[in-house]
Amino acid sequence: MSDPILIENHGHVRIIQLNRPEKKNALNEVLAWGVVRAIEKAAADDDVWVIGITGSGDAFCAGLDLSDRGESATPLGPVSQTLDDVHWVGRFLLGMRDSCDKPIVAGINGVAVGAGLGLAMSADIRLMSRGGRLMAGYTRIGGSPDGGLTWTLPLAMGYEPAMRFMLENRTVDADEALRLGMVGEVCDEAEFGDRFPAYLQQLASWSPFSIRMTKRGMHRAVRAIDLEAQMRLELANISRCFTTEDAKEARKAFFEKRTPVFKGH
Repeated sequence: MSDPILIENHGHVRIIQLNRPEKKNALNEVLAWGVVRAIEKAAADDDVWVIGITGSGDAFCAGLDLSDRGESATPLGPVSQTLDDVHWVGRFLLGMRDSCDKPIVAGINGVAVGAGLGLAMSADIRLMSRGGRLMAGYTRIGGSPDGGLTWTLPLAMGYEPAMRFMLENRTVDADEALRLGMVGEVCDEAEFGDRFPAYLQQLASWSPFSIRMTKRGMHRAVRAIDLEAQMRLELANISRCFTTEDAKEARKAFFEKRTPVFKGH
């Protein structure tokens, strides 16, 4: 069985790679917590100045792995557990922004969906392959945003564009993601494999104190809310969504590849 997380060190750059290509790097508990721990280790390592995170194969991260769950399952686990803890889905944002003052760059090499989009948006900077696609997907399974998306998307895009993106269940290609402010750079697929590590090295050429203090200052400037409280609100909202009959119908329809019939309860 291959490792769910691959780690590469290139000088003062550490690249964390999600490694479930056969599942398009969809998140199970092992992979998700592996990401959280890998970021924690990189943040604590004085030899690491810049962190990159990307996916293996043709996907960044296809979101939560629903393939081994029944239609009645609650995707985030027991409601009481998620309400008592921000769980891994909230620790993406808290770990990458609050607990790590080193720049983190997401290399979006393919699709980023749901919690995978939350992971990408939690990074400080995003580079995207032209073949990539971004989608929230929560309404399709009867849920609401988590992974910090209620904070990161309005911050990047503005309130109404973020609401439209979420409620319309839109799929955004790379060029539109650049126009909307969801990513900062797009490059052709053939160039992505070289451009992503080159950009990480570019950032690592500066003084580590300079780049860390820059991130620390800028994050504090935009952190006007209690992020942990926001993560808990997200989880309370999505947990409430997933206990409804509409959510069960949404997931059943998702697996049956049909349009769901909602009744408002």
